[in-house]
Amino acid sequence: MSQLEEWGISLKLDRNGIRFRFWLVFFLLAVGITTFIGILQIGFVRPYYRNSKIRSMNTVADAITQDIIIDGTSESIGHALHTTIDNDVCVQIYNDNGKKVYASDSLGSGCLLNTSSFQEEDYVSSLQKEKSTGEISSFEDNASTGQQMIVYARTIRASLANYYIFVNAPLEPVDSVVSFFYQQYGLYTLIAIAIASLLALYISTSITQPIVRMKKEAQKLAEADYSVTFTGGSFTETKELASTLNDTKDKLAKIDELRRDLIANVSHDIRTPLTDIRAYAEMIRDISGNNPEKRNKHLEVIIHETEYMSRLINDMSEMSRMQSGNAIIHRENIDLVEIIYEVVQMNESLLRTAGLKIEIDVPNELTIYFDRVKMAQIVSNYLTNAIKHTPSGKTIYVKAYMKSDEETVHFEVRDEGEGISDEELPYIWNRYQKSSKSFRRNMTSTGLGLSIVKTIADTYGAVVGVETKEHIGSTFYFELQETHEA
Repeated sequence: MSQLEEWGISLKLDRNGIRFRFWLVFFLLAVGITTFIGILQIGFVRPYYRNSKIRSMNTVADAITQDIIIDGTSESIGHALHTTIDNDVCVQIYNDNGKKVYASDSLGSGCLLNTSSFQEEDYVSSLQKEKSTGEISSFEDNASTGQQMIVYARTIRASLANYYIFVNAPLEPVDSVVSFFYQQYGLYTLIAIAIASLLALYISTSITQPIVRMKKEAQKLAEADYSVTFTGGSFTETKELASTLNDTKDKLAKIDELRRDLIANVSHDIRTPLTDIRAYAEMIRDISGNNPEKRNKHLEVIIHETEYMSRLINDMSEMSRMQSGNAIIHRENIDLVEIIYEVVQMNESLLRTAGLKIEIDVPNELTIYFDRVKMAQIVSNYLTNAIKHTPSGKTIYVKAYMKSDEETVHFEVRDEGEGISDEELPYIWNRYQKSSKSFRRNMTSTGLGLSIVKTIADTYGAVVGVETKEHIGSTFYFELQETHEA
């Protein structure tokens, strides 16, 4: 791999790549802008140049009028001549009788005013008709020189008579000016394209470098290498993408860890009862087959273990069915208080064996619109989870009530157990997530209780959560709105 490829700069032309698209956009933008400006400039050269020439001849006419007509001194007449020479024009002034009263020339044979084609009577007639501005201008070709000329004429109103001043000057070849603009804008276009290409390369490389790096890290992640780290460069979007990928990597790492734990836990859960079933079946065959008392005792163990395996399979099957969206949703008006007492009564012997007390704070009746079996599962899983994590001699608190909005039912089970650490808290609703990595089957629990609760809540639009403090205890709660059938 070359150094350029390590920097994310590929020498291959990818027409669908960011770098080529960036360059194409900047190239077209540079060419478009310079072409647009060039067309505007070239299109305005001729009218701008002609208007500029007319304005300069207007200024010359003002200066000569002041020198000849108004001042009339020998000094001012000399100044008028210098004005004519400095501006490369020829000037003639006629009175009302058509008599030439002043002439100065710096063009020689190039002066259109000295040729037979110039008829000052026609200009005077046009000036007499032009009363608004008192001035006219025209463009004519000089047959003797082949140049295009401009003739500027103005009426001079003096106190005793009117005069007519004519100023003639050649127009420089505008084509040469246009050609100059073409050359200049051709150069400007090449410079603009070069700058745009470099800028496009810089920006596109700044974007693609972190993307290329993240692609390589993602390939490692696809191979289950969770040690990768995504960096997003200097752009906000790529930084956010890198942050999302890092978060995804962490979650995938946790999921992979949970997957391995799940396989180990399920394998353990299945292997243990299978071992017991085989052992007791062999004992019945070899030892207690003819002893009814021992045989029945051994058969009870086998039945107990098969029931546990059946519960494990049923729990996993039900949870998978709900998570896939194929579960049949059944709702009816049920009394939550009645279900709570039923579940507590079923777990009385377990509470006594564990040496735990239970306090129940519920109203006489609390009707909700829910699935009765699923609600019993939630209550039972919350209660057995509290029993499992509460030391002997402590108390479990069960509470249910209608919240102040009169639309939301709140149910909770609080224990006085070890609590949940901040690191484990986000994962307690996952399958087989344990507060300890050393798995031990306790109270015939399948380890899927909280995950089933979360799946049921999501399926039925309820809310579940937990509030916990380490070494103090945890409160698992369930909330449901629209508690009655409409």
